Amino acid sequence: MTVEPDNDNKRDEPSGQEAEPSGKKDHSSGKKKGGSLRETLLLLVSGVVAALLLQAFVFQSFWIPSESMENTLQVDDRVVVNKLHGAAERGDVVVFKGWNGEDTIKRVIAIGGDTVKCCDDKGRITVNGVPLDEKSYIHPDDFPSGDEFEKVIPQGRLWLMGDHRTASQDSRSWEEQAGDGTIAEDDVIGRAVAIYWPFSRAAILETPETFARAFPGGK
Repeated sequence: MTVEPDNDNKRDEPSGQEAEPSGKKDHSSGKKKGGSLRETLLLLVSGVVAALLLQAFVFQSFWIPSESMENTLQVDDRVVVNKLHGAAERGDVVVFKGWNGEDTIKRVIAIGGDTVKCCDDKGRITVNGVPLDEKSYIHPDDFPSGDEFEKVIPQGRLWLMGDHRTASQDSRSWEEQAGDGTIAEDDVIGRAVAIYWPFSRAAILETPETFARAFPGGK
C-alpha cells in the first residue's frame, strides 16, 4: 500500500486501493465543464420555450397608439394583457378584435343583459339604473358622453368606451354596425393587467371602485 503526500502530512489510502500514479492525467474537470455547458444551454432553451408559451397562451404585450384611453393609458405606454383572465367584467380594460378588425383597447361599461344609458339628470352614465361615478378614470377635462343612448346589451356581448370620451371611437361610434355598437365576448383577447413601460408609469390596472360598489360580486 502506497501513500501520497497531503499538505505535508502523511495519510493512509483506504485498504485495497492503490494511490493514483502522479503522472496520470485527471479528465474529470473537462467532463464537468462539458456537463455545465450542456446544462446552461438546456436552461436557456427551456427559458425561451417557456417565454414563447407564456406569450402565446397567457400573457401578451400591447402598445398604446392613441389618446383614447387617457389618462389611464397614454400614447406609447406598453401594457401586459392576461389572456386567461376569464369572462370580461364591468370596469375591466380589455384588448379585443375591434369593429374594424384591428386590436383595440377600451373599458367594459356593460355586459350581456345590462341596460346602459346616457345620461341621468346629473349627466352620469347608468347601468341597470345605477349611476357610475367615473371621475377616477375618465379624462379630467372630459365628461361621460356627449351622445345620448340607451341600450339593452345582448347576452354574450359587451358595451365598451374609452376613458377619453371625446377622443374615443367606441361602442357609441359603431351603433349602425351589426351588434348595435357592442362586441362579442369571444372577440376579447384578454384583460390589461399592468402598465410596464415606461418604468415611470408602471402600475397595476385595477377595477374602479364604482363598479365594485354598484355591482358587488360582478352582479
